[in-house]
Amino acid sequence: MSLLNLNWFKYAAPQRFYGLAGSLIPWFVVSGVILTIIGLVIGLGIAPTDHQQGDSYRIIFIHVPAAWMSMLIYLVMAFWAAIGLIFNARLASMLALSLAPTGAIMTFIALWTGAVWGKPTWGTWWVWDARLTSELVLLFLYFGFLSLHASIEDVRKADRSAALLAIVGVINVPIIYFSVKWWNTLHQGASVSLTKAPTMATQMLTGMLIMVFAFWMYS
Repeated sequence: MSLLNLNWFKYAAPQRFYGLAGSLIPWFVVSGVILTIIGLVIGLGIAPTDHQQGDSYRIIFIHVPAAWMSMLIYLVMAFWAAIGLIFNARLASMLALSLAPTGAIMTFIALWTGAVWGKPTWGTWWVWDARLTSELVLLFLYFGFLSLHASIEDVRKADRSAALLAIVGVINVPIIYFSVKWWNTLHQGASVSLTKAPTMATQMLTGMLIMVFAFWMYS
């Protein structure tokens, strides 16, 4: 049976979706492990040393993918939360809730690796920079989403309340992304852009993108 002829709507039922998700998890795990190994080999062993930061820059192969995924997961979480709110779709709300812990982990990794990178680069573990502060707000939004949902006994009310918080919190994502353009910040600008050629070596870019896909497989 082709994918086009498959009745995808049957997976709107949580019981059937669980079966599909369970069958796909091993493939994502294997793919994630393989991509992680390849990405780290390229990033730590093949990519050249940066002429300004030396080898300390190599943390970008963890930091950047985690930061990208922290924002992407939030947008996807808010999308499914909105679908659940508008159409009263329980599975959509469950998807949003299941994404929140992973998003919080990615955000924490981004903040932690950023602090490790900032120490040799800026001379301090933390500064109240616009990019760092807005990323910290993102972590609080994830925590708030999970805490609010857990604090309400009625599941439907919990879904609706948490969805509203997630939707309102979407405004923080463009703030994170454009903060280096809107304000004078210590954080460097984007190394990868859809409108400009990349500013990093090919090996660096390749390793980083592979790690992005590895993190996506985990998510």
